[in-house]
Amino acid sequence: MSALLVSAILLAASIYFRRRAGSTNGSATARTHRHFYMHDEYTGPNPTAALIVPGRAPLALPDTVGTSRRFGDIAVMNNALTEGPQRGSRRVGTAQGFTVRVSERGSVNALSMHLVMEDGEFAGSSLVVNGRVDTDLAVRESVIVGGTGRFRFARGYALSRSYDYDLAKGGIVEIDVYLY
Repeated sequence: MSALLVSAILLAASIYFRRRAGSTNGSATARTHRHFYMHDEYTGPNPTAALIVPGRAPLALPDTVGTSRRFGDIAVMNNALTEGPQRGSRRVGTAQGFTVRVSERGSVNALSMHLVMEDGEFAGSSLVVNGRVDTDLAVRESVIVGGTGRFRFARGYALSRSYDYDLAKGGIVEIDVYLY
């Protein structure tokens, strides 16, 4: 009986300490940093983002000459993730999701996005990003709430910055993802 009890305690302790050490069933989420650029294109021959539902009465924002955003706008995206900011840079994944304009003043969106990795050791894995994105801020923070494949049970945060962006046309957003 005591051998069975000792075995059970050792098994429980090994599971506890393995999880405390950052292992999540074989996933690679312990202290991982990913860096890429998202190409968000509203215009051109092949747009990768689109306004799907226009919101109510246009809001004229001081920094958006010639454009208007509305409370309640819903936009979807299927944007390329690349290694560098250049158009011809190596593609590493896709950002798929949607945003909803949730502020009556300013550029604040609720974001729901999947970062699907297509290259390297994380190919086939994805991260789920949610958050309040205030595009008037130089750096925006979103939360990583999960993932699939090598990112199963992922937790962390994403920092995004406008690299070269125009609200009317789209542009490039730099993204750093930190997982723990």
